Amino acid sequence: MKDPSEYNVRAVERALQILECFDNEHAERGISEIAQAVELHKATAHRIVTTLVNYGYLERAEDGQKYRLGLELTNLGFKVIHRMDLRREAIPYMKQLVEQWDETCDLSVFDRGSILYIEVVRGSRALTVAAAVGQRLPIHCTASGKLFLTHLPPEEQNSILSKPLASYTASTVTSPDEIRKEMEVIRNQGYAIDKEGFEVGVCAVAAPIYNRRGNVIAVIGSPSPTSRMTPERTGEMAKSFKEAAQAISHRMGYDK
Repeated sequence: MKDPSEYNVRAVERALQILECFDNEHAERGISEIAQAVELHKATAHRIVTTLVNYGYLERAEDGQKYRLGLELTNLGFKVIHRMDLRREAIPYMKQLVEQWDETCDLSVFDRGSILYIEVVRGSRALTVAAAVGQRLPIHCTASGKLFLTHLPPEEQNSILSKPLASYTASTVTSPDEIRKEMEVIRNQGYAIDKEGFEVGVCAVAAPIYNRRGNVIAVIGSPSPTSRMTPERTGEMAKSFKEAAQAISHRMGYDK
């Protein structure tokens, strides 16, 4: 059987590489930077960039010399999100949790080493903590992230934990051994709690959603101000989120 990559169209491949060279650290790039990043001749990079601009997948930055990702990519992303059965099944339960606790509820998936938020239902409190749809957060120091990490195959866990882990607060756990201990607790209790591991003043609870094969495909969670999250309330919320996640899992075909 042929390697599927043998069927790649080179021009399309180059265009995708150009789009992927933009990230949080390089939100804007000039033609020379783009050409260097994807190892293309400057003239070739310019032609492809011009085509992507014409179709709205890239746009010129304010200075007129650099480029950034265009809004047409957002339109494509939302088309993907809106067709997801997972999101459709989860939203009613997320709204129930928000009504019960009056705290924000979010839905995330694991994508390329980090967690990606695909839905957020906000509470009505004046002081709220919420991620944004499309936002990414690290896997090792968030409640949702640690749930995904706990259920990844051992080789993926080892790959993530073998790399230097960023510290965001004084409470961020970066020791692989300590994280593994946390993962064992999470595995046994069926939900995760994080206290200020990613952001000072924020406590979060999260629970896993399974598909019919028993794989964790998403997580529902809630970040809240630490001032509202007493140990008792945190435990009660975690159990509620676990029950909701189990109900969503059942809707996704999980029968255990």
